[in-house]
Amino acid sequence: MILAGLTGNIASGKSTVAQLLSERGTTIIDADFLSRRVVEPGTRALAKIVSRWGPSVRLPSGALDRAALRQLVFAEPDQLEELNAIVHPEVARLRDDLVQRARERGDRLVVCDIPLLFEGHLTEDFEKIVLVDAPRPLRLERLMKERGLLETEAMEMIAAQMPAELKRARADYVIDNSGSLTALDIQVEDVFQSLQSLQAAGSI
Repeated sequence: MILAGLTGNIASGKSTVAQLLSERGTTIIDADFLSRRVVEPGTRALAKIVSRWGPSVRLPSGALDRAALRQLVFAEPDQLEELNAIVHPEVARLRDDLVQRARERGDRLVVCDIPLLFEGHLTEDFEKIVLVDAPRPLRLERLMKERGLLETEAMEMIAAQMPAELKRARADYVIDNSGSLTALDIQVEDVFQSLQSLQAAGSI
């Protein structure tokens, strides 16, 4: 089995790439999905978050108010680090469990979709790293248009992550998502075929 990490800065189109890989039969483990699971009502992580940032980050339903929490932490690197220290270990535990299940099933290619793969120092956990990238102005435009964020909010979210230029130098594959969906699909196919060849050759 090949275990690859898929990453990309916010609004790079990483989720689209994950979907295209999934359509090709790749097992996808989505860190964003896991991060929502670990802060559901009744979880340890949610209790710690409410204890640290107060009841204003909880909706009347008891669920986490992600927008309220984002406004509190994304402009404050120290607080963002505190939040990550609460959430990331819980996400890693779930991810490791899912990887083990995939290994037991005999899955050939497993890709873990992790936005903060480099920031979380997780590169050593994977045999290959796939980076999805797009120019910063385009990512800013996508955040404002698709998520309805103010420009200042979008800029804060972009600034909170490691610059893509630094990630490019450390990735095994770089997928440029500044063009059409067709162009993106062609690049995804190339990466998929490369990973499949490595798995078939047993070179990893």
